[in-house]
Amino acid sequence: MTETYSKSRQQAEIAFGKVQTQFFAKHKAVEELESIARSREAKTLRLREARLAKDLEDRASAIAALVAKRTKAS
Repeated sequence: MTETYSKSRQQAEIAFGKVQTQFFAKHKAVEELESIARSREAKTLRLREARLAKDLEDRASAIAALVAKRTKAS
């Protein structure tokens, strides 16, 4: 059951197909960029949490060293 369209209909179908392809390509590119941004934000959050935990640990060990030093001096 082959349908034959007029030349203008065929041109319109081709033009629509091109626009639709561009739309889907753009949509896919935007999704990829959003995915990259989400993973970057997650990595930044993990690194920030690790840095804050290390800073807290360093401060605690420094305080413990000072307390031990003062206790020894007394």
